[in-house]
Amino acid sequence: MNDMTDLNAITSETEIERKGEAPSLREDERQPCEVWTRVMGYHRPVASFNTGKKGEYAERRFFREQACGLGH
Repeated sequence: MNDMTDLNAITSETEIERKGEAPSLREDERQPCEVWTRVMGYHRPVASFNTGKKGEYAERRFFREQACGLGH
């Protein structure tokens, strides 16, 4: 089992708050996060997009749909 699947290695946010510790990493320990998104029915990493598709991705607007409240 590796660190990602070892449940004993996972610390919950409430444990961190209770101990008064905040997780931190040195700059040399950090690594880039790979962002994936759904395009045309399948998932792809944003880093693999061409220039035009990266521009479209940057222009996306996000919204939260509200319930219509009809009869329920």
